[in-house]
Amino acid sequence: MRYQNICLESWGYHIPDEIVTTAEIEGRLAPLYQRLKLPEGRLEMLTGIRERRFWPRGTLPSDISIRSGEAAIGAAGIDRREIGALIHGSVCRDHLEPATACRVHHGLGLSSSCMLLDVSNACLGLLNGMILAANMIELGQIRAALVVGTESARPLVETTIDALNRNTSLTRETIKPAIASLTIGSGSCALLLVDRRLSKSGNRLLGGAVCARTEHHELCRSGSDEAGSGMQPLMETDSELLMREGIATGVETFVALQSELGWSPSTINKTICHQVGATHRKLMLEQLGLVVENDFATFETLGNTGSVALPISLAMAAEAGHLASGDQVALMGIGSGINCVMLGLDWQAATIAGKSALGGRTGVPACRDEAKSRNL
Repeated sequence: MRYQNICLESWGYHIPDEIVTTAEIEGRLAPLYQRLKLPEGRLEMLTGIRERRFWPRGTLPSDISIRSGEAAIGAAGIDRREIGALIHGSVCRDHLEPATACRVHHGLGLSSSCMLLDVSNACLGLLNGMILAANMIELGQIRAALVVGTESARPLVETTIDALNRNTSLTRETIKPAIASLTIGSGSCALLLVDRRLSKSGNRLLGGAVCARTEHHELCRSGSDEAGSGMQPLMETDSELLMREGIATGVETFVALQSELGWSPSTINKTICHQVGATHRKLMLEQLGLVVENDFATFETLGNTGSVALPISLAMAAEAGHLASGDQVALMGIGSGINCVMLGLDWQAATIAGKSALGGRTGVPACRDEAKSRNL
């Protein structure tokens, strides 16, 4: 796929205040660790994840998605009547119905003519939402679209801890499918895409490639379909096989991305990957022939925040000055199923509003030709 008229205009993101360290999780797993004689520090050693964050109990995804969406709209300074589509793309949602996008739409005060929907595709929901939004803008159906999502880790992590401690039949081998569930973190991100004639940033979405290897759809799956703050999910993941097949799918998609955009590893200036963990990141970049120094990671302090992991990492990379005007940026997402989405971005300027991992408020739009900034 190729785009001529799409700009990624602004971001808004939020990260919870409550920090939950991997050491704390291991402390809560003391009954399991003692019974199986597991060494302390094992989980952080395996994943490279030092901590993750939780929303307050009872928080609805839409509560935070509204805040992130408002921040993205404010950062861009766009008239919200221009927003013709709202896509809520996270795994977590308020209810089975109506669509979580309904409450977000109402909270943001968007137009009654704005199309809205939820999109669910594991860790790729927001990237898929970006493609749907870009297609509508490119076709001239709308001028701007907001893609947003909020992931909540507390229910999955706490339910997993309880299940591991209660099941005394578990062995070192049979606990493996639960390890990935302990790496999950919470976060929220909104992205505003606009027709380039509306854009002030000039960050062009060039196009991308997708790949589906659904013969591997059973490698990572949760229990029955449920939604809301009271859910108690459990998930089983064959982490080793999922990583191997996921990287293989990523390699295939990367070949297609290069062909579509005329790129090569040497012409890609920066990369943002889905945030799984240290081993996945290292092997993925090696297989793609990419330099780890050009990548930006957040998993060490945020964990795996699902569908918002890559967008938040992109926003933080821009905020940290990791991206420079003229950079060709590869966004590389992989989700269970197995599905892969890779997009190419011609980076020019940052327009971000959010709450940083250090708890500070941010909002510094930078213009391509000047170093001016203003508070949002």
